[in-house]
Amino acid sequence: MKTEPQKEHEWLQQFVGEWMYESECSMGADKPSENFNGTECVRSLGGIWVLSESQCEMPGCGIATMVMTLGYDPQKQKYVGTWIGSMMAHLWLYEGTLDAEGKVLTLNSEGPNCADEGKLATYKDVIEFPNDYQRIHSSYLLGENGEWSLVMTTNYRRKT
Repeated sequence: MKTEPQKEHEWLQQFVGEWMYESECSMGADKPSENFNGTECVRSLGGIWVLSESQCEMPGCGIATMVMTLGYDPQKQKYVGTWIGSMMAHLWLYEGTLDAEGKVLTLNSEGPNCADEGKLATYKDVIEFPNDYQRIHSSYLLGENGEWSLVMTTNYRRKT
């Protein structure tokens, strides 16, 4: 059952390290966006997975801790992962692909609909590495009109 790391697993290793981040979150069409800062520690698990734990003071939630896992499933030929946060009980399941240039990872998921409490919505998270010291993570919500709207952008800067 031993999995040897493949190039897709190696791509994930660029997440490893200590990061600081700034997030801007859209709170709806009629509301101003919210900003918050945090820190993140990402480690590798056997060269197959990356595990991230981040913490911030989130508007309206106080101190929040989030944990993300990312890996690559050779059978599905997709990147897979999870995300949980101390501010909600929903387990986010990720599945996605890397673009042809190997620069942008797009992860699809389903989660709570911020605009319609009690319902689920479709999301996509887009992660790119402009360089070795920066990462940009943008989250989009699929609207009923079939269009994607940006709900949050997080800019990461590598500490180590």
